[in-house]
Amino acid sequence: MACNVLLPLSLLIIYAFILSTHAFLHGLPLRRQLTTSSKYTPYYEPVLSVEYFHTKFETWYFTQPVDHFGRNTDTYQQRYLVSTQWWDGNGGPIFFYTGNEGDIVWFLENSGFMMDIAGEFGAMLVFAEHRYYGKSLPYGTESYKDPVKLSYLTSEQALEDYAKLIQHMKSTIKGAQNSSVVAFGGSYGGMLSAWFRMKYAGVIVGSIAASAPIWGFPGMSKCNGIYTVTTNTFKLGGEHCPGNIRKSWKVIDDLGKYSEGLKFLSEELKLCSSLESSNVDDFKKWLSTTWIYLASVNYPYSANFVEPLPAWPVNSCTEMIMPSCSDGIADMFYPTKWNFPQFSESCYAQWKVVPRPNWITTEYGGKNIQASSNIVFSNGLLDPYSAFGVHKNISDTLISIIIPEAAHHLDLRSKNIHDPPSVIEARNIEKMHIRKWLKSK
Repeated sequence: MACNVLLPLSLLIIYAFILSTHAFLHGLPLRRQLTTSSKYTPYYEPVLSVEYFHTKFETWYFTQPVDHFGRNTDTYQQRYLVSTQWWDGNGGPIFFYTGNEGDIVWFLENSGFMMDIAGEFGAMLVFAEHRYYGKSLPYGTESYKDPVKLSYLTSEQALEDYAKLIQHMKSTIKGAQNSSVVAFGGSYGGMLSAWFRMKYAGVIVGSIAASAPIWGFPGMSKCNGIYTVTTNTFKLGGEHCPGNIRKSWKVIDDLGKYSEGLKFLSEELKLCSSLESSNVDDFKKWLSTTWIYLASVNYPYSANFVEPLPAWPVNSCTEMIMPSCSDGIADMFYPTKWNFPQFSESCYAQWKVVPRPNWITTEYGGKNIQASSNIVFSNGLLDPYSAFGVHKNISDTLISIIIPEAAHHLDLRSKNIHDPPSVIEARNIEKMHIRKWLKSK
């Protein structure tokens, strides 16, 4: 009986899998491994000269306190990349990327917009790496193993890192003392860019916050937003696409009841390890995340924009607490509910940390940010995380740009012949506001 059922179910899941991914193959990301230090003292590489988008960068390190606000006197070496190729050298602006959850070179490679416009503004380019990522590891490979050491992985500490680095550069680089600084960032980096302007208005004159889901925290948005937008994006791949994926969850559940079904799933989907009945739910979670990633990087050309993020689960458990849920009706996912007690228990079991669900809204103001100024929030409507973004102007200086044809911070990427008109227009609007900020300094 099981074998008779297996054939039609297997055909359905293959069909759903192929159909659902077909429209997104051009955005399929490639993965590569992060490099980390093997000692408590972070790895020092010589000052390297590398070139991206016809722009040469040098790699430097700056000594930062591990704890800006307490009594821990440990220090670490923060990596940052600098290009003065386009800088006018006499008070020209500094374009500063607020590094987020990954190797800073990775973000540089995917933020060509800054290089594209640097010559136009005579700007110095700086890409600062976020603590606990890439080579900016306060305690080397031990950084992730001790809950006490991990306690310094916070957005507040990272923003203070950026402020101190800017102050250091302006005081030590000839001609930079009077340079205005504009912050750029995408995704979590976009959140940091916005928060940087809110908290350090005396350090930067404005910020471009691309695909920044700053309203994704408890009580601020509907928890099913990411899943709903993902479903709408997949509709562009064919009207039956979301429905096929919605049906696939039952197929997986049915196949997962039999050894033949588990073997089929493992072989046909070329999984790294064989599925067992005990981890079918984990497989479904992985597949759900895959659909979201595919929608996020649904660029109009090939891209390499996903890599392992060893420290992000800690961020997600301490500060970046963004409720998620799905109902399988308004979206194409299997039904899930947001269960904070269960989430909290999982975080403590894995990292020995207790989530603070309301900390971000308390620290950065939630939706009450009218007192801030000079921030451009851009959101592409193909991007699942746009569900948690700012979609309307808040004031004359807190600007929202909606990009109907864009995925996750496409506007920060380098110009491309395949760019849709709405992305080109968004970049022009961003340049217009940057000019305003620099003139009104």
